[in-house]
Amino acid sequence: MKKNILRAKLIQIFSKYQLSKKHSEICADYLIKAELIEAKSHGLIRLKMYCDRIKKRLINPRPKIKIKKLTSSISHIDADNSIGFVSAQTAINQAIKNAKKTGIGLVAVKKSGHYGLSSFYADQAVKKNLIVFCFTNAPPALAPHGAKKSLFGTNPICFGVPTGKVPFILDTSTSIINRGKIRRAHKLGEKIPYGVALNKSGKITTNAKEALLGSQLPIASFKGSGLAWMVDILSGVLTGSSHGGKTKDPFDDFTGPQNVGHLFITIDPKVFVGLNFIKEIKKNIKIVKKLPKAKGFSSILYPGERKNKVYKKNLNKDISIPSKILKEMDELNAI
Repeated sequence: MKKNILRAKLIQIFSKYQLSKKHSEICADYLIKAELIEAKSHGLIRLKMYCDRIKKRLINPRPKIKIKKLTSSISHIDADNSIGFVSAQTAINQAIKNAKKTGIGLVAVKKSGHYGLSSFYADQAVKKNLIVFCFTNAPPALAPHGAKKSLFGTNPICFGVPTGKVPFILDTSTSIINRGKIRRAHKLGEKIPYGVALNKSGKITTNAKEALLGSQLPIASFKGSGLAWMVDILSGVLTGSSHGGKTKDPFDDFTGPQNVGHLFITIDPKVFVGLNFIKEIKKNIKIVKKLPKAKGFSSILYPGERKNKVYKKNLNKDISIPSKILKEMDELNAI
């Protein structure tokens, strides 16, 4: 499907679910961008979930988002159970504004929901020549190291920095694969990779449904578990949001709003090294790229380069949509 047609359809769907035109456009653009960078686990596969939660009033389609200014650098946002795309967009705009004014921006968000890919927001800060960290918590998926029960989410860590060229953006879940990939595999009847998840009995499974009922494996064993815990503290405990396994699963738990928390940190590198930062980061990248290549590698890429190439490759192509999702879109548009 052509991007402009898909965008119009998505805006129409979100508008039918009572989102404002501006908020509908934000949501549509982020879902399309996820498809273009081939992060399909965070794209159209989630559309019905968002609409279901709006319909049940677990996502507020007309939120009254409140930004509390604590200092010139620090803001605390009550997102009023808005869709995560909108609350996170509000937050990154504020974090950028704060950093441009004082050199650093620290923005915490409570009463939000799933906000898509962290890189969506990091990219915006980096384009304003800022360093950025993004944290968000998620529903239980990982068992803490030494435990048998899932508690932490796949809690992503995102870091971005300007390079003068393609932004350096590391966006990674603390699980081996993100939960969205397992959700998508389950929906489309596909298997998941071996060694990324366990079933309820604690055995490795390639069955997506068994994985959703079991637990996912963290990156780097106890280190990944520790990082997931760190994100739970930063985006849950610190922001006044759900934490410690209390974040509701947006697909399965309709007993109330998710109350997801986000934390954004933006830093103007000029405060320390003036205008030398870009020159030094280019030097840093050049040193790494000139290293001898390992077998099977023709180049050394930094985080963000591959995704940027994929985005540019797909930018002028039609977006392929599985028939099951097309049917969902038609049904959502028919309300």
